[in-house]
Amino acid sequence: MSPRKPPVHLLWGEDEFLLRGAALELAGIDVQPREVDGAEWQGGETADLATPSLFGEPRALVVTDCRSLPDVGLRELGAYLTSPDPAATLVLCATVPERGKAPAALVKLVGSVGSVREVKLGRKDLPAWLVQRAKGRGTDLAPEGAAALVETLGEEPAALAQALDQLTTVFPGRRLTRDLVAQQFRGLGEQHIWDLCDKAFGKDLEGAMRSLRTLLEARDDPLMILGGLAARLRDLLKVRSLPDRMPPAELAKAAGLRFDWQARRYREQARRFSLEELVALHARITETDRALKSGASDGVVMPVLVAEIAGEPARVG
Repeated sequence: MSPRKPPVHLLWGEDEFLLRGAALELAGIDVQPREVDGAEWQGGETADLATPSLFGEPRALVVTDCRSLPDVGLRELGAYLTSPDPAATLVLCATVPERGKAPAALVKLVGSVGSVREVKLGRKDLPAWLVQRAKGRGTDLAPEGAAALVETLGEEPAALAQALDQLTTVFPGRRLTRDLVAQQFRGLGEQHIWDLCDKAFGKDLEGAMRSLRTLLEARDDPLMILGGLAARLRDLLKVRSLPDRMPPAELAKAAGLRFDWQARRYREQARRFSLEELVALHARITETDRALKSGASDGVVMPVLVAEIAGEPARVG
């Protein structure tokens, strides 16, 4: 029988919300893990894992956005993993682009010591995931209600989880059916635009173009699509102008965002652009708005704009 591996895990996948949820599950229900953004690594973060708690509480460290870890962070983790504490949990989360692979350096770091796992949900898996999530919170979500949520709001797990919480609050104690979903979220099909924004500002060119094509083929108003891109860009400008090490809860409040997960995601997206590039994109959105209102083809000007956002960095001037 092979010896049990220490509680060290590398989770990788396309969705930050799912990664964080899986990481917290691994840390344990009764554990309040320390969470560190990889880009904000200061040094000494593994000390809490290596030093037993004064009162014997379980210890756990969750590191998000590990692809942004500086070299000093990778070296410190490597040193810790030469002899990880069997009583402390370490979870590393790496968000990858669509169809991306687990970062080789992190796999090499963790593979021989702990576990490496992809975290993902296909569209067909989302209704069952929602039903299970509802059950864990004491909510009765009908399978057809879960399917209706996905049909109405799209495939963004964070948005679906938020919608489920909203339904539970609005209809406490009731079985959540397709009719209740329609009643609560009628007219919110524009949330599909969130998916386009995430892919475009996440620099996923292929996914962004596919998402845009789906919206245009569905005859969505191109000005509404453009408005969604403009709104996301304004949020990223706010996030980009705030201190990089501000905690997510404070960042969300300062930038006028509703949720901590939005702050984390928008910070990651904003880091892909300089402030000058974001300002230049704002000017391009204004030009695209003018072109659409002057009769230009949405099938021409919108793909050009999305390609500028998701592809090569924007150029000022």
